[in-house]
Amino acid sequence: MLVCGALAALAAPASAAAALDPNVAPGGNFDLSVWELQLPIGSPGSPTTIGASQLQGPNGYTNPAYFWTDKNDGSMTFWDPESGVTTPNSNYARTELREMNPNGSAADWSLSGTHTLSARLRVVSVTSNVCVGQIHLGSGGSSTKPLLELYYHANGDVVLGLENSPSGGQTLHTLTNVPLGTQWTYVIAIVGGRIQVTVNGQVHTYPIASGFSAYHQYFKAGDYNQSSSSSTSKGAKVKFYSLTVTHG
Repeated sequence: MLVCGALAALAAPASAAAALDPNVAPGGNFDLSVWELQLPIGSPGSPTTIGASQLQGPNGYTNPAYFWTDKNDGSMTFWDPESGVTTPNSNYARTELREMNPNGSAADWSLSGTHTLSARLRVVSVTSNVCVGQIHLGSGGSSTKPLLELYYHANGDVVLGLENSPSGGQTLHTLTNVPLGTQWTYVIAIVGGRIQVTVNGQVHTYPIASGFSAYHQYFKAGDYNQSSSSSTSKGAKVKFYSLTVTHG
């Protein structure tokens, strides 16, 4: 459903992203104090995780294979090969940020209030499709599912996946088409107890299924590739030019 009016205030990230310094780590251009990074390396079922304290600042964590600052445009760049290490509940590897609280604990917020994840990005390469933003279930039950996932497909389609219930099953909504390599914006939000997803200024709202009311949530953003194989050269590369989280 496309809506306008009062909801337009959340329609897009800031119109102009701040200039990015190509000579610093991602933490020098982005506020990574409220994120931890999961990498597609480590031991089976236990990917390597980099904490917020290591990510922060111009000399923060960087990895030339998976997570780095592009020397041409300063973007925070994520690469995720199809052959990477996965979590126990997924068949797909990821180079992805998980929301944390400023005190270092895991973010875990209720569905009341207003919660927004805003980004400007472009997908440089992808085999099939890649998840670039999520609201994931936190405490409140045993489900390891997301509430929603925002996918970018190789044909340029931007598709929202809404989980039908905490036990699984997704309904897909194609929101727009963005050519590969083109910058675009999204805002993923919970507003007034409803899901609000904005892509390139177009606002779409959806109800939240009652089964999710017991759960708290957290944001994820980055490069969660949706295909797997033994290949170390196939995968997804995603570049972020802005990334902010707000709660109110």
